[in-house]
Amino acid sequence: MADEKRPLKDLVGKMVVTKEGKRIGFIQDLTFETKTGELIQMVIKNPTPHAQNLNLERTNVGEILIPHNSIMAIGDFIVVSEEDLR
Repeated sequence: MADEKRPLKDLVGKMVVTKEGKRIGFIQDLTFETKTGELIQMVIKNPTPHAQNLNLERTNVGEILIPHNSIMAIGDFIVVSEEDLR
């Protein structure tokens, strides 16, 4: 992913899909490294059944987390590599 800057409001609420087109859910929030501002992960809301079946990291309240290194593209959707989620 290019190191382009985007406002948080442009990403929250976007659909996250795999490069194969399988839906994961919507971005609820983003986690950043406080010192560098580097994106760490995306917090997913309304996860799909497909996302529920993936062995993804979760918060202590059960929210699904998608690591930043799985992001392939940002446009109308956030496209992630399913291989990088495992």
